[in-house]
Amino acid sequence: MYPEIEPYEHGMLDVGDGNLVYWEVCGNPEGKPVVCLHGGPGTGCSPDVRRRFDPAAYRIVLFDQRGSGRSLPHASEYSTDLSVNTTAHLVADIERLREHLGVDRWMVFGASWGTTLGLHYAELFPHRVSEMVLVAVMTARRRELHWLYNGLGMLFPEQWARFRRGAGEGAADPVEAYDALLNSPDPVVRVKAATDWTDWEASILSVHPDHRAGPRMSDPVWQMAFARLTAHYFRHGAWLEDGRVLRDVERLHGIPAVLVHGRLDLQLPLGTVWELAQVWPDAELVVVRGASHAATDPGMGEAVLAATDGFAYRL
Repeated sequence: MYPEIEPYEHGMLDVGDGNLVYWEVCGNPEGKPVVCLHGGPGTGCSPDVRRRFDPAAYRIVLFDQRGSGRSLPHASEYSTDLSVNTTAHLVADIERLREHLGVDRWMVFGASWGTTLGLHYAELFPHRVSEMVLVAVMTARRRELHWLYNGLGMLFPEQWARFRRGAGEGAADPVEAYDALLNSPDPVVRVKAATDWTDWEASILSVHPDHRAGPRMSDPVWQMAFARLTAHYFRHGAWLEDGRVLRDVERLHGIPAVLVHGRLDLQLPLGTVWELAQVWPDAELVVVRGASHAATDPGMGEAVLAATDGFAYRL
């Protein structure tokens, strides 16, 4: 990655509904604008993402999606209203931020959940998107979400058994069950549910035995916001008609893209991104052999950097 860099500008954007979204800009003020969409939902943006771009070439925009990171109110707070935190709200926030920063068109960079959000945003506002770099691609179809919280258990049976026990005896849908537990008035119930949810997510992040989850995954405040938001979004299928993202890909024709995906990504098997590449002639699929879902897996960083460098000076 490029050396560490600090923002030269940052602020809190009032996006309505009582929400303030944290944003920051670093790199070259006159460079190619790129907006970075983090995963989760609910992880918040990481300083490491700044290092995925040549700071001499890019005007790098990061922001924490509603309820996460430094945005307020934080989803870790029981009183935070999640009814005004949906995919449609996030898309509107991206547009508000673009207008606030005076950007006409920008490149969209997204990872994991951020790829679903980025694709949906680009399909609604293709005239605002110059290029896309998408890492660990998902489209939030029902079968993808079912695999993530049900089917994948056959590969991690011990961890999945704990996850299912945490959902409660007889729970038909673990995501729906956890969503209820994470919104329980009992703080003890909420904390246990957040821990159980995050433990499952951490256990399926990488197939590499030396992989260690980042320190924030053991932070109770981060765990609560991450678990609450992820369960909230995926219980509702991200408020997207099933298959809509793939169905509307024709709106992206003419937008060049690079899709970077680990061959051994068990969370998001390769089939989805392969389907996307088949219907998007302007997208190049880069499969990283030996890598799974974690951004730190061998080869992932190099592939992402090659993609962003490739677009750095494209007009």
